[in-house]
Amino acid sequence: MKNTVFYISFILILLTSCFKEDDPLPAFPVQSTTIEMGKYYLYQVYLNLATNEQVKINDKNDYDLAFECGDSSWHVLLNTAAFMFAGNTGIKDFDAPIDTTGLDWRFDKSDGNPDSTAIGEWYATDNPDTVYTNFVYVLNRGYDHLGNLRGLKKIAFTGVDSVSYRFKYADLNGDNYHEFEIIKNNNFKHTYFSFDEGGKQLDREPLPVAWDLLFTQYTTLLFTNEGEPYPYLVTGVLSNTDRVAVALDTLSSFENVDLEYARSKSYSETQDFIGYDWKELQGDVNSGNIYYEIVPNRNYLIRLG
Repeated sequence: MKNTVFYISFILILLTSCFKEDDPLPAFPVQSTTIEMGKYYLYQVYLNLATNEQVKINDKNDYDLAFECGDSSWHVLLNTAAFMFAGNTGIKDFDAPIDTTGLDWRFDKSDGNPDSTAIGEWYATDNPDTVYTNFVYVLNRGYDHLGNLRGLKKIAFTGVDSVSYRFKYADLNGDNYHEFEIIKNNNFKHTYFSFDEGGKQLDREPLPVAWDLLFTQYTTLLFTNEGEPYPYLVTGVLSNTDRVAVALDTLSSFENVDLEYARSKSYSETQDFIGYDWKELQGDVNSGNIYYEIVPNRNYLIRLG
């Protein structure tokens, strides 16, 4: 699929704690929208369901790392839309030669659990002191939308506090060495960093209250027929876990879902609950004559907080 367009329809039927039991309910119109992700899935599109507005569209190649904001936050995430992965060398000498053979490469999980990141916990707390491991990580920057390799970097995280993150990075041979400070912005869930142009901080995502769904490529863990796990780049929908919970309904038609029925469902705040598997790839992969078909009888009920 070179050109990717998603068509979705939705009914806004659940708003957390919006109505008392005896409040009259307004009519909820059916809305539809078209999400154009561009040639080769280049774009990431943030959608606000209440306004049916695409509030932000980003080039998926324009960043490498996402830094969690918040005074006590410390998690560092990879650009999973680029199929990035990371390996901890266990070495603390940043200038030491690095051999990537046998490195334990890891990916961020797609469910949004910050305790399952590839970089993991890069500091240790020994009250009252925080000790930074200074381990050197190798980052494989993955691929751009055309399938070109984005290269390798080594990085060591050297500090974090309520204001900023500090780290140093270079090519594996030590060239292009830089030290960098990321300033936290507590208005956003994450702030972003790119190795391009010598390193730069980016504000990419909308305010947390401004978006509900993100249409994007992302890395997830699939399994072979033998049950062996393997990472794979998929295209689908991620939820804003700060304000969205989702339920799956396969029993009712889209037209027959109402507020009472929606209230009876169980909701998940997992980031990839909608995910990618509401569509199935059809055709001949070898010839390139392929297309998607929507899996029938799937309604996703979205509760906005």
